[in-house]
Amino acid sequence: MSDIDPDVLELLVCPRCHRPLVWAYEASELLCTNPECGLAYPVRQGIPILVEDQARPPEGQT
Repeated sequence: MSDIDPDVLELLVCPRCHRPLVWAYEASELLCTNPECGLAYPVRQGIPILVEDQARPPEGQT
């Protein structure tokens, strides 16, 4: 797992709802801060994959 530069993280937003993302280090994901959206975007080799088709829906949603 790689860290994401904090300066870069400040610029990233959810492609679906445009709310900020937070870094979930243990899961290696970027999580949308909007509770109505809540998508989790994977981070592979330190590169955020901000594509809705690659995102995981929040727990309990399909």
